[in-house]
Amino acid sequence: MTVDLSNLLCPEGAIARRLGNYEPREEQLRMVGAVDDALSAREQLIVEAGTGVGKSFAYLIPAIGRIINHRERVVISTNTISLQEQLLEKDIPLLASLVPDEFTSVLVKGRGNYLSLRRLQLASERQERLLGNDQDRFSLQQVEAWAYTTRDGTLSTLPQLSRPGVWDLAQSDANNCMGRRCTTYQKCFFQQARRRMENADLLVCNHALFFADMALRRSGGGILPRYDHVIFDEAHNIEDIASEHFGLRSGEGTVRHLLKLLYHAPTGRGFLVSLNSDQDITHLVDQVIDQVMAASDAADALFHDLASWHLEHGGGHGRVTTPDAVDDPLSDCLRELGNMLKLLRDRLDSESDQFELSSYSARAIDLAERTTTLLQQDLPGCVYWIELGRAVGRRKRGLVSLNCAAIDVGPLLQEHLFQSDRSVVLTSATLATGIEDFSHLAGRLGCPDARTLQLGSPFDHARQMTVYVETGLPLPGEPGFSDSAIQRILHHVDQTDGGAFILFTSFGMLDEMGERLTPLLLERDHPVHLHGRSGPRSLLLNRFREQPRSVLLGTSSFWQGVDVRGDALRNVIITRLPFDVPDRPIIQARHERIRESGGNPFMQDQVPRAVIRFKQGIGRLIRSHEDRGRIVLLDHRIVSKPYGRVFQSALPDGVEIVLRNGQGEEQSLLWD
Repeated sequence: MTVDLSNLLCPEGAIARRLGNYEPREEQLRMVGAVDDALSAREQLIVEAGTGVGKSFAYLIPAIGRIINHRERVVISTNTISLQEQLLEKDIPLLASLVPDEFTSVLVKGRGNYLSLRRLQLASERQERLLGNDQDRFSLQQVEAWAYTTRDGTLSTLPQLSRPGVWDLAQSDANNCMGRRCTTYQKCFFQQARRRMENADLLVCNHALFFADMALRRSGGGILPRYDHVIFDEAHNIEDIASEHFGLRSGEGTVRHLLKLLYHAPTGRGFLVSLNSDQDITHLVDQVIDQVMAASDAADALFHDLASWHLEHGGGHGRVTTPDAVDDPLSDCLRELGNMLKLLRDRLDSESDQFELSSYSARAIDLAERTTTLLQQDLPGCVYWIELGRAVGRRKRGLVSLNCAAIDVGPLLQEHLFQSDRSVVLTSATLATGIEDFSHLAGRLGCPDARTLQLGSPFDHARQMTVYVETGLPLPGEPGFSDSAIQRILHHVDQTDGGAFILFTSFGMLDEMGERLTPLLLERDHPVHLHGRSGPRSLLLNRFREQPRSVLLGTSSFWQGVDVRGDALRNVIITRLPFDVPDRPIIQARHERIRESGGNPFMQDQVPRAVIRFKQGIGRLIRSHEDRGRIVLLDHRIVSKPYGRVFQSALPDGVEIVLRNGQGEEQSLLWD
């Protein structure tokens, strides 16, 4: 018998009775209908649903309907952990308690997030020969203590380790899995999670895992089981995430970590030393150690040359446009190391040691192939670049990595996602770049024929917020901007007595202005929280909520996925319009493609992407019907440049725009 869930959101429905303060919203009901139609017809749908619409219920109810009425499986992919927690800890359990039929839901995580009890036991038994210092051993002991109490064995519940690299010795690994032959198989956290996933009806994962699965499926692998529908929440992020996962990376840190696990010359420790080898294979172990040392020397040479090339030819962005920019002494060394590890494996009696060596061999060969592919630029349709990290501690330079990313993911997603027989729903509060204008997103993602729906917010933004534009400042990057901007920031922070986010578009700008602002704000008794300096994001947000006069300075991750309701946040100051850094290699390459096809990269890509990010930033302020506050724009291009009208169209209808000149004089406008 078909179960009708359409009455759940009615004024007298089960949700209203359960929640008490629930108010039906026309926008939410329209979204339910649109998602239900898309899932039923196995179509593609793009829905922009403003803050307060209640979009999670609006897609969960149709999804659950497909599950219980048609026994179909649904994947929900999100960008942030906070949304995953909301879905799995609040929304899904509530709906599950209100529908007559049972269904199962799980959070899907990558294998490396799970503890391997067998590997932990092996590492514990050999820690004196594996680990070279007390901090490493203490971190391993932390993992051991946690292993006795953890319920799910996932990295998210592990206390912070002083040496995070120790986790590598205990994590689950596909190349190091003994399957049913493992003595801990029945207790294995990963295998238990895998069984739950394979039997679940509703799978929740992050975008990174979803696109990692898609990339693996292109080569015959995969992570997720078969599914019928996929719903992307926070879908404004998926182009960049897909681009990364259809590319490659080979990093100096990854290479050195692998070699250190095998043999660490300064301490004489490592997996090779820990082997209980007899006299017959001691010579072979010594040869493998020699090869580790040779690979380490080759890594020194390659990454030194890459860093030098970056400084001499990279132009600040590190883009590499020709193959074989430097010689590659490393790849062959790593391949030879991988082959020697296989030879050693075949000479050992211990099955655990054999699996460990198989894993190390596979990792060495994979790094060799990645490095070769990146240096020779063998992946078509990609842009290649070198990244040079910041120098830390005694290091003279930062760690180097080789990278490539897919320039245009549209054709790939069209082939592997949108042309399948699955329905695909994309939703976020920020997808359109104007009134009913989804052309940028649909074009970039390869779904130009998707149905679209734009739903505004039920909040009364005209009453709840005011937008201030500081028109008397130099433009960002011009002389005098920072000095003038700091004075305007202090003025607006004074007006709201703190409770402010100051949003930057780069850490460089945050560091420069943060260094000058912090003492001035502290003089006014405003607690200051600096992104990247004062702790992880969750800690900064908790402190901000607890201290009502706080000021938080943040970059990209604070523009989105942050929900601070009530009086704690009453002022969002945007220092500049959030355009992409134009010399980022992926942005350069995308714009070259657009120019080659006769287009205008600025209006076709830079402005639409900045508008989406701008909508995310202003969306931090009003999160409930009770919220009040101001948006402050220190970048007057929104009113002084022709393209500023596109940004103005991203503002909620009816909000007051106050233009404030250099003398503090104000002129009020209304945006319709």
